[in-house]
Amino acid sequence: MAGLAEPSRAVSAGVAQAAGTLPYRLQLAGGWIDQPFVSSCNPEPPGSMVVVSLRPVVRYMDRCGMATGTRVVAQALWGDTLPAGRAPASLVRELYAAENANRVEPSGSQDMCGLVYPGISRLDYDAKVDGGWFPAQVTSTSDPEVVAWLERVIHLVPVMQRPPGYGPLGVKRLDPAWIARLAASGRACFDAIVAMDVDALGESLNECSRAWDAILPQVFVHPTISVDLKGLLAAYAADYPGAMMSGCGGGYVVVASETPPPGSSQVVVRT
Repeated sequence: MAGLAEPSRAVSAGVAQAAGTLPYRLQLAGGWIDQPFVSSCNPEPPGSMVVVSLRPVVRYMDRCGMATGTRVVAQALWGDTLPAGRAPASLVRELYAAENANRVEPSGSQDMCGLVYPGISRLDYDAKVDGGWFPAQVTSTSDPEVVAWLERVIHLVPVMQRPPGYGPLGVKRLDPAWIARLAASGRACFDAIVAMDVDALGESLNECSRAWDAILPQVFVHPTISVDLKGLLAAYAADYPGAMMSGCGGGYVVVASETPPPGSSQVVVRT
């Protein structure tokens, strides 16, 4: 890992005021398995996904898959800090209920888990446990060596905000074989992180992108999207170990690489 710069952990008073103090959430491989309409089609439960709780060292763009909407709800509930002395699972359920009250298409609980659980977490979802709405199990690590490694090899390249009128669920192709691959990509992602294997991490991101395209193609291609997201991902995946979008319909390209892509920024994990 020689030659890789450590991401700065210092935050100026002005940036702290602009970005706030509540964490953000970065999702890695396995996203969508937290939705029961997906996990119920998984032939090999539980299925896994990975979330990373981020320190707000910058203000991440809204509508870019960084759980900024969930963060706003958390601030309305709790102010500028997460409540101390309560179990993370309890906070996740309170935040989930507040965000999804009266919503026809509820957001998945991985948004809340990524904000609440510190470090890097693998969330295992099984439609037979809590209806698939909440993780059947959460496995987290804040190992300093693993965290420092992930901070060095994950890079965010800004692309575009999710456009007005966009929705990812217009076309659903819930093929159990592809959903099993999606679910496996999350487990492979967490294993790669713990092993500090950038090539395996990159491949888990590529596999997640392939699964998204197979089961929910409007994640990448939609009448409101003017950018060739699939082409962009393919270009980064060709030059680096792996890449995926930070969210549906746009956001950041999340690149796994020992070499920072031009124009990219690093993340700081909240431990």
